[in-house]
Amino acid sequence: MIKEINESLKPLTNQLINHSLYQKIDSPEQLQIFMEHHVYAVWDFMSLLTSLQEILTKTTNPWLPVGDPEIRYLINEIVLAEETDINIHGKRQSHFEMYLDAMDAAGANRKKVEELLMQVTHGTDIFLIIATSKLPVSIKQFLKHTFEVVYSREPHKIASAFTFGREGLIPDMFSSIIEKVQKNFPKEDLSLFKYYFDRHIELDGDEHGPMAFKMVADLCGNDERKWQEVKVTAEKSLKSRLILWDGIEAEIQKAKLEYA
Repeated sequence: MIKEINESLKPLTNQLINHSLYQKIDSPEQLQIFMEHHVYAVWDFMSLLTSLQEILTKTTNPWLPVGDPEIRYLINEIVLAEETDINIHGKRQSHFEMYLDAMDAAGANRKKVEELLMQVTHGTDIFLIIATSKLPVSIKQFLKHTFEVVYSREPHKIASAFTFGREGLIPDMFSSIIEKVQKNFPKEDLSLFKYYFDRHIELDGDEHGPMAFKMVADLCGNDERKWQEVKVTAEKSLKSRLILWDGIEAEIQKAKLEYA
């Protein structure tokens, strides 16, 4: 079923891999706009991952072995890599923190995402935070979709958004971004930005992607209803990413007109 679902998703994945957004990022200011939007996808990715960890492993006391050991290993392995990877300086850091540092190096503004994180720290309901924020609609819908999946508490749906919407897509999509950035910014020091993407491409393409597809298959088994829900969730996740990408492109186009 994994192969069939991937085949059915090709029109959407091809739109993302070949999105015209990448061609529009041709100045430092436009790269900053991209990063200021994309950072929310870097952040909410961890909520998809840790929700799987909460459901499929035992994270409360007293501890007991739960579920499939292979799935437990997969989830804990990905959490370890995403939350405490080695950064460009050889220090432990989450990929989200790496991205924030890359934003600083590129001159992007972290204020809005830090304001959102402050509200999260205070325990404010995430859907209220999203609804009342002044973020662009494209970011709001992306975050809303992610947390609707997270709070469904249905592991096969969360695994679908995580696998088809993130892990299985990232290597090809991020390769397209890096190719365009390297072409448009040959003299800029974007080493932190490139390192973040390179790490994702390396981990997701070689290790996490194949493991995540196996997790989806194990969670669904022979349950046709679950497989159908996996497909629907995957389609919604990719469409949500397309709206985010369209929103970034529109913001860049708007900025270009203002510069003119």
